[in-house]
Amino acid sequence: MSRSRVGRSLLRPLLGMILMVVGLASPSWSGYADSTARHPTTDLLVVAFGDSVPSGYACDCRPFPKIYGSLLSASTGRSVRVENRAINGLTTSGLLSQLRSHDVQNAVRASEVVLVTIGANDFGGRHDQVVQDRCGRRGTECARDDLTSMRAHLSAVLARIESLRHGSPTTVLVTGYWNVFEDGDVALAAYGKSGLRASLRLTRRANAEIRSVATDAGARYVDIYHPFESAGRDVTTLLAPDGDHPDAAGHRLIARTLLRAELSA
Repeated sequence: MSRSRVGRSLLRPLLGMILMVVGLASPSWSGYADSTARHPTTDLLVVAFGDSVPSGYACDCRPFPKIYGSLLSASTGRSVRVENRAINGLTTSGLLSQLRSHDVQNAVRASEVVLVTIGANDFGGRHDQVVQDRCGRRGTECARDDLTSMRAHLSAVLARIESLRHGSPTTVLVTGYWNVFEDGDVALAAYGKSGLRASLRLTRRANAEIRSVATDAGARYVDIYHPFESAGRDVTTLLAPDGDHPDAAGHRLIARTLLRAELSA
């Protein structure tokens, strides 16, 4: 309230006191109470980065970043705006290059939540070796260099995001994968149980690296391997016909998993 308006009515001081009391009694929202107090009328911006999974490729449906934004709005009471910057076929090195764009940098600076799903395409050149179970004794030796470069690039990505935020409160959620290659009935038909087991071995190794990098960077790792591959669940029901991307149910599951990760903090 400006000084020029104070004192024009004896009711105004009383009104101010009432507003203060109401403000103190306002509800807090888990994980966002401080930012809501600072920006009560502004949109909460979520920026999503990654590959064809967050882009929604092969699914004529709302991709999980958009669904997550709606769920987050309902849980926080704030208007949430989502910018989905995911690109089909993107690798970790490609995401690092994307972050050099001034437009992308401005989006990160304005964001409060950043979603990152990246890394599966780093192993595209190893697909046949892996699914034919020719990737070495432990099933991941042929991808050793790819794992090392993925780790280095992802570490640089998260460091760049932190730098662009300049210490502002930011929630960075980094997901793993249920499978870096095809899964479910499509995978079984294409390369059988042994090939599927081999791709899942590489996926678990890749997820371990992603988790480690996220933890070191102060980001939050979100496991989607177990929600997709849980006992008793047919992963095929969560996948598009190509067996390589989520269908509508899969995108909803990822969004709900992301929301639980945020609210549990």
